[in-house]
Amino acid sequence: MKKPTSELDKATGPLVGIRVVDLTINVLGPVSTQILGDMGADVIKVESPSGDDMRKVGPAPSEGMGAFFRNMNRNKRSVVLDLKKPADRATLMSLVQTADVFVHSMRPSAAKRLGISYRELGKENPRLVYASAGGYRNDSSRRDWPAFDDVIQAASGIAAMNVVDGAPRYFPTIICDKLCGYILASSIGMALFARDRTGLGQEVHVAMMDAMVGFNMIEHLWGGVIDRPDLGFGYSRMLTPHRRPYKTSDGYISLLAVTDDQWSRLFAAMERPELAKDPRFLHLEDRVRNIDELYGIVVETIKTRSTAEWQERLNIADIPNGPVHDFKAIFTNEYLEEGNFFRRLDDPAAGRTVSMAPLASFSRTAASLHRKPPRLGEHTEEILKELATRAGG
Repeated sequence: MKKPTSELDKATGPLVGIRVVDLTINVLGPVSTQILGDMGADVIKVESPSGDDMRKVGPAPSEGMGAFFRNMNRNKRSVVLDLKKPADRATLMSLVQTADVFVHSMRPSAAKRLGISYRELGKENPRLVYASAGGYRNDSSRRDWPAFDDVIQAASGIAAMNVVDGAPRYFPTIICDKLCGYILASSIGMALFARDRTGLGQEVHVAMMDAMVGFNMIEHLWGGVIDRPDLGFGYSRMLTPHRRPYKTSDGYISLLAVTDDQWSRLFAAMERPELAKDPRFLHLEDRVRNIDELYGIVVETIKTRSTAEWQERLNIADIPNGPVHDFKAIFTNEYLEEGNFFRRLDDPAAGRTVSMAPLASFSRTAASLHRKPPRLGEHTEEILKELATRAGG
């Protein structure tokens, strides 16, 4: 385990000098803006007096600093504004005038009622990248429908393909919110790139339904790609019940062969070399058609040896393979430890805390962890002073 530190890094990254005004709550928006903060942006999280509800979720070193919140809100500053009050709305407008990016997670009608639609803020700051995400497209009849991760998992087809005991089931992760947060952060970055070329900001919107259908149907559109629904939907290799970690004589192992050569080497490692000449399994298209039979053979063979024996055989055969880790094992994983993935910080106010490393590495503009997740309103006075100095200067 790497030695904990009490020191934070200096703000670095490809977005140093970019200011983000962040009105998002819950998961999708905060995931997105944390990525921007990791990349060096000055992210100002505007919260209501009651704060983001995620502050209350998970183990907390202090009130309002739950684990779930901490994992999505590092590298940000928190300012409390009550947008129902004219003075606080005026403060928000002053922030917008200093911002490069404005992000919210409201429905379009709510943003309009508060006077913070793109039409209004774009007039205040023509260079502003105005970003949001919601369940459905802003130009659709469903633009104001409420949506959360579970709803989109069901509507986009994800729950229906994850069948347990004959019933659809949600993936046990907030896949829609998190993935759409990544898409939103990426889209904001591209809008900033476009602004560098044109000098103008624009509105960016991610519709969760569209994003998740596009994500999920890359492999599963199948016959629909040639407008032949009669040929069926779904990539058979993904949907076979045999596609899961394989049970060994003493545990489980994950492995995957894809190419003809890999399968030939896997059959040899399984001591079934004759299968390499079986017409059912000769080429990729043959294996796809007969995937249940093929994986069934692998299932039965892997049961005959221990996990360690299979790892040795598969490594010699150069077949991708690996163990099945639970959360506890991941937390102490040697590979992750080598890269200092779990960053431990001795915080005088919160005790020992852990953050995960940024998602991408840059050889010239490295991302950094330079701010602890903020207490509610921790930076309100600091930010108001900055605005006053700017107005006076």
